[in-house]
Amino acid sequence: MLEQQLLNALTLGSVYALFALGFTLVFGVLAVINLSHGAVFMVGSYAALAMVSHLNAPLWAALLGAMVVSGTVGLLVDVLVLKPLRARNAPHLIPMIATIGVGIMLTSAAQGLFGAEVLRFPEDVMPAGEFMVGDVHVRALEIAIVAIAFLLMAVLFTILKRTQLGRALRAIAESPKAAYLLGINVEGLFHITSFVAAALGGIAGVLIGLNFNAITPFMGQPMLHKGIAVIILGGMGDIRGALIGGLFLGFAEVISKAYLSSQMGDAVAFGLLFLILLVRPSGLFGRKLERKA
Repeated sequence: MLEQQLLNALTLGSVYALFALGFTLVFGVLAVINLSHGAVFMVGSYAALAMVSHLNAPLWAALLGAMVVSGTVGLLVDVLVLKPLRARNAPHLIPMIATIGVGIMLTSAAQGLFGAEVLRFPEDVMPAGEFMVGDVHVRALEIAIVAIAFLLMAVLFTILKRTQLGRALRAIAESPKAAYLLGINVEGLFHITSFVAAALGGIAGVLIGLNFNAITPFMGQPMLHKGIAVIILGGMGDIRGALIGGLFLGFAEVISKAYLSSQMGDAVAFGLLFLILLVRPSGLFGRKLERKA
């Protein structure tokens, strides 16, 4: 039924958009493609699982804890890996390769700590309840996932558009050197950006883990591929593009799985993305890849 699939697509697409939002935020401000973002996504899901399983924390506390843990990991990546490379004025390719290494380290660490098997959230921590809207079967969990994803995206949009912090971040995105001359604490905002982006990635990991109730050390890699596709489709570094691109990918994947083949979901979604990029190579919102001097 189309209405049911549209609800599934909205649920999945909103999480894709949330994940891609953090990804594109780092690229827009730090001018770095952080390929450890998928591993940070995985770290968030394990952090939440550990809190509800071993500390008996309620789900809302586990969500906040996962954001803090994954955000801290993102901050450490910036301080320990990206900052030294910035200080040495390393070519743009080097930070990207370094974050690949970080992602592998995090994935291997998770495998060593938790094993390679699929872990699941206890059923009693899931938002309970389900009801029918017409012919559509709606779960409370789906409502919670969509609400959390859009709430966090709305908060981020508001901060970027309406606050002094957002104006400073936009100034850095245009030119870090000019922002520094204007007295903006560029390094400090790099750290804040890394923390926020990783926190968004981490909570996206929890939401995906809840939706499918399956967590593995390797769940970050396919999500990373989708995140890259989303930010390229939306336009590198463009916040609106991440939202639209994430929803598009979620809808394309779910609809193609429902009406074509469950094995062809990714192929069809990425094929459509490729066709769009043939028409608009710079993405839907057409942002230039090069940072302005």
